[in-house]
Amino acid sequence: MEKRNQTRVGNFLLLGFVEDSDLQPVLFGLFLSMYLVTVFGNLLIILATISDAHLHTPMYFFLSNLSFADICFVSTTVPKMLVNMETRSKAISYAGCVTQMYFFIVFGCLDNLLLTAMAYDRFVAICHPLHYTGVMSPRLCGLLAQGSWGISVVGSLLETLPVLKLSFCTNMEIPHFFCDLPEVLKLACSDTLVNNIVVYFVTIVLAVCPLSGIFFSYARIFSSILRISSARGKNKAFSTCGSHLSVVSLFYGTGLGVYLSSAATSSSRTSLMASVMYTMVTPMLNPFIYSLKNRDMKGSLGRLVG
Repeated sequence: MEKRNQTRVGNFLLLGFVEDSDLQPVLFGLFLSMYLVTVFGNLLIILATISDAHLHTPMYFFLSNLSFADICFVSTTVPKMLVNMETRSKAISYAGCVTQMYFFIVFGCLDNLLLTAMAYDRFVAICHPLHYTGVMSPRLCGLLAQGSWGISVVGSLLETLPVLKLSFCTNMEIPHFFCDLPEVLKLACSDTLVNNIVVYFVTIVLAVCPLSGIFFSYARIFSSILRISSARGKNKAFSTCGSHLSVVSLFYGTGLGVYLSSAATSSSRTSLMASVMYTMVTPMLNPFIYSLKNRDMKGSLGRLVG
């Protein structure tokens, strides 16, 4: 007899931090504060980029897209987690879980691709400065941004659509604060071979390949910087890509930490805390990194707030 998909009439249960009842008020206040800081900080970056004509350059165009993606990224998981913590509930509907997975993957992939586009922008600016204006034209920047969005949407569809064909049994508990695709696949009663193959394929295409492109760009950048004779010129070149390199290290470092911690230990608590770093701390710190390390952005934010 074919197994019936029980999730269409029931709910998944997000275990998350609900069991720590004594820490509920503290955790709720902490995560709410982090969410508000993330949204407000990235929104300031977007407004500063739009309002200041000096920031109408390819680097800040991609930065504003990255800030918007970060706002959407945290908004797919944190609000639901806060509601569950406040209501002492663990439930998320089947449709809500699939929707959350879809948008989480979309904006996670979008971050990857935008960081890659920003690395290419820094590569052209430092390695081919005389051709920068011609190469990084508004048309190319628009195509890179549109391509990043389109590829992210398609990649997310490839990963989430096969989930609709899975059957689920009685155990509907997800040891996480959001519907993470690998955790959902573990609950399936039916065969998940196709799902796992698709996940590995999309991960290679939308995570490993962009990261390889970033490594290649910075290898060429560092090679060009080392050939600069003056110390002042080297410092200026390093400063132009320092913020982006910090964000790349933070994003991929925390993301890699999530999967390494999951593979190295069976403790759901360790994986949970690692995911907090990846899904909340990184998007929150990005505006601070770009505003503190960038004189133009710092001045624009000062004028905007003032």
